[in-house]
Amino acid sequence: MNTFQQNDPLLPGYSFNVHLVSGLTPIEKAGKFDFFIDRPKGLNGYIINLTYAGQGTIYRNQEFFNCHPGDFVLFPPKEPHLYGRKDDENNWFHFWIYFRPRSTWKYLLTWENRLENTGFYRPSIKVKEELEQLFIKIVEVGQSTIIYSENLAMSMLEQFLIRRAQESSDMFALSIDNRVLQVCNYLIDTLDQNKFLLDNVADKVCLSTSRIAHIFKDQMGMSIGEWRQEQRISRAKILLQTTQMNIAEIGLCCGFEDQLYFSRIFKKRIGLSPQKYRYSTQEQNKRKIENINSLYLFDKKSHFIES
Repeated sequence: MNTFQQNDPLLPGYSFNVHLVSGLTPIEKAGKFDFFIDRPKGLNGYIINLTYAGQGTIYRNQEFFNCHPGDFVLFPPKEPHLYGRKDDENNWFHFWIYFRPRSTWKYLLTWENRLENTGFYRPSIKVKEELEQLFIKIVEVGQSTIIYSENLAMSMLEQFLIRRAQESSDMFALSIDNRVLQVCNYLIDTLDQNKFLLDNVADKVCLSTSRIAHIFKDQMGMSIGEWRQEQRISRAKILLQTTQMNIAEIGLCCGFEDQLYFSRIFKKRIGLSPQKYRYSTQEQNKRKIENINSLYLFDKKSHFIES
């Protein structure tokens, strides 16, 4: 029996089995999207919402807060989602970005104001317009079908998170250890090498293997091997999306000499085989703009206009 797969991220049942997807949810009273999002187990990635017009209400157990225009809300992985249009409002238009973060974003995704683990940020007047415009531009780029659009959107999202952190008065004065950054750069430069030795990594930063392994996991939230595997799969995804290389060639570029092993690891991490992932991203590119821009078109001056 074929199971129906929801392809519209605005409707219940969408899998969010992507690295980044974005859009605008135009909720109007008694309209198509006027229902509460209820995900008791949350999602595997992060979602940031920006209220553009009207108001929405975010519930968490017995507590709640209302989102006003200009407010940002961050839902971390596995955090329950329960939100919708504020009861006495006629609409709630909110832009949103779902993403799987880069490993170096750990401190950028710890927001100070929280309802349990759900983060909340209301920017000051001096940066409100800047952050709002940047966020909407990320949504627009995320919906684009041009080559490297996902990579560009991720880079812009990192810029947004950094600017938010800079403007947050309670931002922790934390930075990633330079030795950890050296390890990350070394791992990226050697992703195509099949053999991985922790001793080589430790030699690069003049530390014992146990010491660098401890520092790395403390700062990055995962082991060196896990981080390297994540980068290999990320590179494979980019090559599958942007090149016509065959699966074996892509595996070699990511340090997998055995194509079957590469396919098995890729499917375990992404949920699809490399070939099916390539096909699904091609189909998603065709639908990206159709899903939301069929309702609303972006305009440089007003950000969006009714079609």
